[in-house]
Amino acid sequence: MNRMPEGMPVLSAGRHRTPKHGACFMEFASYLAGERWSDHPACTHPTVAALARDVNDVSSDAGRALLTTLIPRVVGLTVDDPQFGMAVALRAARAALPVASMERQRALAVALLSFDPELGPESRAAFAQSPDLEGWARAYLASSRFAPKASARTAEAIVHTAVTGIAKACIEDPDARLRALLAETIAAAEAARAPLTERQLEPVR
Repeated sequence: MNRMPEGMPVLSAGRHRTPKHGACFMEFASYLAGERWSDHPACTHPTVAALARDVNDVSSDAGRALLTTLIPRVVGLTVDDPQFGMAVALRAARAALPVASMERQRALAVALLSFDPELGPESRAAFAQSPDLEGWARAYLASSRFAPKASARTAEAIVHTAVTGIAKACIEDPDARLRALLAETIAAAEAARAPLTERQLEPVR
């Protein structure tokens, strides 16, 4: 489905009791999925849904309106991989790290080093735009008594920090960055749930 039904309310920030009061991104998704009206529908991976809710809430009215074409793509978008939620969080952290304020940068840097300690290419590219940040985060983690624990709540907290960091950054068109982040995350989830091709199913010789 790539068209929204006629008569549905305009996207707006926050929760809404009924469609008559408006709808957020995930409430639209619950409607399209035929679920009970909710911004936490079962039809979408929880961390992807958390990202969508946050992007919906911090976008401008004009930017939020451009999100509607993405809504049908999250219906039925579940991923079995238990690590996928943290992958979504790290994607958001990398997107926000170069532009967020210092306080949020530091929180995101700690998250990246905690859950991607070897710093894959994407994480290293994000740190390269803030050269001193990696050293600060490594020193912080070395001196800290508490290490972040991987959990759904932690992943959602990282997502929230990242989205807020982008929305409040002194950059041109944060709406476009947020929309791109959500679209890329949805595409990654679609790829993660895609069935194996015949070639992938062939036995290894």
